[in-house]
Amino acid sequence: MPYLVLAFAIGCAIPLQAAINSQLKGHLAQSTILAALVSFTVGTLALALVALATSQRVSALGNVTQAPAWQLTGGLLGALFVFGTTLLAPQIGVARMTALILAGQVIVSLLMDSGGWLGLPVRELTPTRIGGALLVVAGVVLVNYEQLFRK
Repeated sequence: MPYLVLAFAIGCAIPLQAAINSQLKGHLAQSTILAALVSFTVGTLALALVALATSQRVSALGNVTQAPAWQLTGGLLGALFVFGTTLLAPQIGVARMTALILAGQVIVSLLMDSGGWLGLPVRELTPTRIGGALLVVAGVVLVNYEQLFRK
């Protein structure tokens, strides 16, 4: 149960992060790239402090050179996410943006679970899970209804 609460809390933080970074760019010549860079820099510093405070084996970072290149793309995907949400929030609104992101996450997550992508454990694609995904897609359509169907 604590993991479910944490997942929900992270979901609550995503629209906040987009709105905060969108406001931050006002101090950075309206640069979405610079706002994303500052966001990542602050996050990196916070993680470094937590790593030091919790006695993580920082020396293990020397092993990162042994990781396949594809395992380092998480940072690129994170940068795309932060950049994209900072760009999209003021353009399409936080609710629309979050709904579309959520739909993409649910659809790709079901595919990843059912196929065991990237070494994850296989989790069965059941009718209930498919129904849940369809409800999420229906929710996205409703959140975006005016933009999609009324001009």
